[in-house]
Amino acid sequence: MCFSIRSVKAYFAAMANDPSTTRPDLAAMITPIGRALVAAELPILRAHDLTMWGYVVLLRLADEPVRAQAALAQAIGADKTRIIGVLDDLQDRGLIRREPDPADRRVSLVSLTAHRPRVRASAQAAIQRREDRLLHRLPAADRRGFLNALQFLSGLPPDELTE
Repeated sequence: MCFSIRSVKAYFAAMANDPSTTRPDLAAMITPIGRALVAAELPILRAHDLTMWGYVVLLRLADEPVRAQAALAQAIGADKTRIIGVLDDLQDRGLIRREPDPADRRVSLVSLTAHRPRVRASAQAAIQRREDRLLHRLPAADRRGFLNALQFLSGLPPDELTE
């Protein structure tokens, strides 16, 4: 099911005028925003010669610089066989390196190269500048609260979100 921003706004406006209704479900509110934000990121990522999955890999490796390839795939929610092409591309471009784990040669360790910080940082800065334009529609206190709540909720283990 696909919703336009206009239809979502109309739905929420109608709900706001009807005191007998409850608030919309979180997914109903977050999904259109998430889709719009992803669509807004794509041209920025293309300008930085990154795919969405490539960007996600660079972000995750910035948090934890060396990871087993299978653990990395699990951490970003990607199938471990489908992520291979993304890692091949990033390695061919000199953004990551893969080396056998000295403790278990069957395991590949993925790490960042010196080039990664510039590419990831530049893409992330451009994305966050665009996000800031959206966030500045909120009063400063609401903006801080919204970001704090998102950071908290996004840090929960997936099983806590589905309980």
